[in-house]
Order: sequence, then C-alpha cells, then structure tokens
Amino acid sequence: MDAEGLAAASTGRAAAVRAELGEGPVEGIGRRVAYRALKRAFDVAFSAGVLVCLSPLMLAVAAAIKADDPEGPVLFRQERVGRGGRAFTMYKFRSMVADAEVRLAEVAHLNEKDGPVFKIADDPRVTRVGRLIRKTSVDEFPQFLNVLRGDMSVVGPRPAHPSEVAQYDDYQRQRLLVRPGITCYWQTRRNRDTIGQPGGGGDSFYGRAIGNTRRKDVHDSGRRCRYRVRARRRLRE
Repeated sequence: MDAEGLAAASTGRAAAVRAELGEGPVEGIGRRVAYRALKRAFDVAFSAGVLVCLSPLMLAVAAAIKADDPEGPVLFRQERVGRGGRAFTMYKFRSMVADAEVRLAEVAHLNEKDGPVFKIADDPRVTRVGRLIRKTSVDEFPQFLNVLRGDMSVVGPRPAHPSEVAQYDDYQRQRLLVRPGITCYWQTRRNRDTIGQPGGGGDSFYGRAIGNTRRKDVHDSGRRCRYRVRARRRLRE
C-alpha cells in the first residue's frame, strides 16, 4: 500500500474507533488514588529491573550505534509533552543519522499519517543499526530512565511532540490527562499501521479504562495544555 493509501486507511480506522468510543470526555482518573500509587510502584520496580538485567545488551547497542555512525551521539534526546502538558526530555537510542532533524523537510512529503503525527515506514534517514533496533523496539529501552524519573509510565499513550500537541483538538487533548507510556494500545495492535495515528481514538481506550473526570476538568486541562505549548513556542521564537 502506498503512502496515500496508508493515510486514507489510517483516517478511516481512527474515525471508526472514535465513533465506537463516543465523543464524551474521559472521566474519573483523579479519583483512583490507590490505582495510581500501585501503578507507579510497578513502574519503578519493573523499570529498575529492566535496566539492571539488560545493561549488557544496552552497552552493546551503544557500541554498535557509535561504530555505525561515529558522528552522532548514542542517545537521541527530544522534548515531548507529558501529563498535564508538562514538557520533558525523552531518551531513545539514536536510530537515525546525526542530522535527521535538519533533513526533516526533505522527507515531509513521505508522511504516511493524517493529522498531527509524522511517520514514515521506510524513512531514508534511518541508519543500518537503527533499522534493527527499531524493528526489535530496542531503541525504546532508554525510556525506562524516563519512567524512573516519573516522566513516563510503562503503559500509556505515546508521548507527543509539542508540534503535534499544538494541533490537537479537545478530543485528542484528553490523552494528556494521563502519564505517557513506553507502550500503548496503538502499538499492541497487529494492524497498527492502519488503526489511526497515536493520539487519536486508539489511545482513548487506555484513558477510558482507568476511569473518569468531569467534562469541566477535561476542558480546563485542555486550556492549560494549549497555553503551555504556545508559551514554549513563543519563548523559542
């Protein structure tokens, strides 16, 4: 399927999931204190265990990245938006060439997603080692450091880039009510390339499973998130 076909399939699937979930706001998250405390305890214990057990593999991956492309760093750092619109630095093993961000405009026309999300299945900026660690999701391992810091959770909506959040509507902005995660509903689907973009209907399954806040809380949170994203953009300009 070509890029246009993938984009059309993505839009259609996202619309179907959104219709299935309904347009009502996610409610009740703030009231589930015990659940959130247990989830945080699991996040810390699990992430610490992963980092200790897989440290030899992570060191080998770091060496391979440096040998494949010595010019760039081992870790890729990028600003993402977390719960409540708070910005944080997300870590990944670098899977692209060192000047990938500079070359973004060159590949913008290859985007296979509709809406605020940018995704290319066969991105020409990806390195040889990068293709392998992306295919096996090893590039995500450094994000367990973000989990330990409290920026992310093991399970939750994928952390969005500020430029994506700036384009969210009120429905999509509800995903900012919860802590972003390393894995999410969208990533576990066999048909994830056609289920719609992260930040669309699929991520709402997670929020709705946790519980509910009032409509006013959702709209107030949305306004705060919009303000924070726009303020950061003005400061960078």
